[in-house]
Amino acid sequence: MSTDLVDWSSIAATDFPFPAAVPAARLGDELSAMLVSPDPEVRDERAYTAAACWIREGHLDEVLEDLGDTAADRFTHREIQARTFAPLVLRCVLTRGQAAPGTVPETAAERWYAGFASWYPSERDTRGWDDSLGWLHAVAHGADAAAAFGQALPARRTELLELCARRMTAEHTDYRYAQLEDARLAHALSRILLAPGLTAEQATGWLAVVTDALDGGGPGPVPPWAFNTFATLQSLHLHLTRGLADGGVPSHAPVVAARVATVLRLPYHWLA
Repeated sequence: MSTDLVDWSSIAATDFPFPAAVPAARLGDELSAMLVSPDPEVRDERAYTAAACWIREGHLDEVLEDLGDTAADRFTHREIQARTFAPLVLRCVLTRGQAAPGTVPETAAERWYAGFASWYPSERDTRGWDDSLGWLHAVAHGADAAAAFGQALPARRTELLELCARRMTAEHTDYRYAQLEDARLAHALSRILLAPGLTAEQATGWLAVVTDALDGGGPGPVPPWAFNTFATLQSLHLHLTRGLADGGVPSHAPVVAARVATVLRLPYHWLA
């Protein structure tokens, strides 16, 4: 794929004006090609920044489903940066679909969700940052997508809560959250919990995944996955207490926060 269609240096330097002379289909293909680049300037600072802006502004509405299909196909890509930028693209596409009804068919969102649900808890490379590749952030980017799926597919909300729980408790990691992954997960959980219609049981049921994972823990060093879980629950408790600036406090926040505090008393036995 040629990357000669757009003068990216000029586009980036002038705050990403939309190149209206380039057909949307060609532009979508070029952006998708750049989004697998190992060069963080090409992938993140140019392609993703441009895609996020132009999708939000509606310039790529005619190719939204194609962009989503290409992103979802990358959950099995051999290169980590391709896998971890896929959920960011899906977040943008799904968010645009909510803002402009009819641009993203529910069947497409369901198709993308299947790939996302398979990838998110199983991704083994969860580094936030790499000195060569730049931002990877599988956990944080996946959390952003989970929140967007919660809006697009409300019937999947309880599954998404459990999916986030499976991500934070995944034992196949030696990476401790170091780049605010816990906060991004807590934000996603809070966003999903804000949606109307959840019962108290549905709002708290996902915590069974956490308690089951922690069951049987004993003395000794805290494994990275347990550290990640406790950090996320701490952040979630703060989110539930303070609420979101653009959404407020979930209706079941008190009962969820109480259940979270019960789990946190395992490592923090001095809590009241």
